[in-house]
Amino acid sequence: MNVRETALSLLGEYESSDKYVNLSLSSHLCDGLTAEERGFLTALLYTAVEHKITYDYYIGALAGRSPDDVTQRARNILRLGMCQILDMDNIPDFAAVNETVKLARNAGERAFVNGILRRVAREKDALPLPSREKNAARYLSVKYSFDLSIVKHFISLFGEEGAEELLISYSMPQPTDLTVNTLKISPEAYKEKLIASGYKAEIHPISKNTVRVEGSVSPRSLPGFSDGEFFVQDAACAAAVSTLAPAPNELLLDACACPGGKSFAAAVLMKNTGEIQAFDIHESKLSLISDGAVRLGIDIIKASVMDSGIPNEELFSKMDKVICDVPCSGLGVLGKKPDMRYKKLSKSDGLPSVQYSILNASAKYLKPGGVLLYSTCTLNPTENEDVVSRFLLENKEYKARPFTLGGEYWECGFMTLLPHVHKTDGFFVALIERV
Repeated sequence: MNVRETALSLLGEYESSDKYVNLSLSSHLCDGLTAEERGFLTALLYTAVEHKITYDYYIGALAGRSPDDVTQRARNILRLGMCQILDMDNIPDFAAVNETVKLARNAGERAFVNGILRRVAREKDALPLPSREKNAARYLSVKYSFDLSIVKHFISLFGEEGAEELLISYSMPQPTDLTVNTLKISPEAYKEKLIASGYKAEIHPISKNTVRVEGSVSPRSLPGFSDGEFFVQDAACAAAVSTLAPAPNELLLDACACPGGKSFAAAVLMKNTGEIQAFDIHESKLSLISDGAVRLGIDIIKASVMDSGIPNEELFSKMDKVICDVPCSGLGVLGKKPDMRYKKLSKSDGLPSVQYSILNASAKYLKPGGVLLYSTCTLNPTENEDVVSRFLLENKEYKARPFTLGGEYWECGFMTLLPHVHKTDGFFVALIERV
């Protein structure tokens, strides 16, 4: 099976199941493929998924019928062809058309695929889109390939112009952010090490311990990985932990800890002194924390299983700091997770009650004067401000704690980092103090 055939198979698997595309991909990346073939397969699959709505609109417009009336296999073949013609500059159009047509199973399917892809190649600079004047939300949905409910939500929050800026930021190549392990090396020194190794790197203005590397890179290929000089973490996450300001010799609890980035960031700020209790409901994921801590040379983290929505009385009033990074709809990380572009916003309706339960339980672990970080990687007030506001209204022994982030002072005690403004993941940050 060649790379395009493998991509077609994985795209079919993705379409017919709820399996995330990265999981389908990871199970095939070592199947006798060269490094170049693995890169091509990854690019094919992620690009085809990322632009799925756009490609399907073109299929419908050029075929003169609904894309739903085209067989799933033919639709997936066309998506793979279009991604090579429209979004992969290193493949000549004739090669993209000819090699993709070979995926068709019979003469009729070959003729259909060949005709559509040749038109795409000829008309690539003038392919149709819905009328923006008639329906701006649908236009943005098709142009940038996001579910219509998500686009309407962003328009309601940021207006049409702001929503488009956000969608553009999600459509750009995403960088790789690294939190530097200052127990071993300074951010400046690590940045210079990356540059000396041929990478484009800079310290992120939002997070002083974050070094941003241009493009998507394999962490294991970077200098200092085996020596534990960094871990992968978006600048927004690192900045959020820094607002909590965990200090040496404190006791800290991380309520939803896996894969461990916030616990690691806290341990570094604590200079690997004190104690961190890192909990997660999934025992199978705890090794991510323990293995990561060993690589980083951190020994103050104790990882164990706990359902963070159920209060643990043994831990009440014992913690100086608590990290409460709750499960969310993920609307702040759509640039990194193309699958999530197509989830209906309504599927997140039950999350605020889960988030509130975790916050309500986690706050009980604070000592008087202790501080809790509530955070999400979503852009949805019902999961963010509304959850925090409800908690503060119903629990008078807690108050919002002001902080500085993004060059501004947030007296209200919460703020949202925005991809198109702060050049980070979309990320909500709130600090809550026990009086």
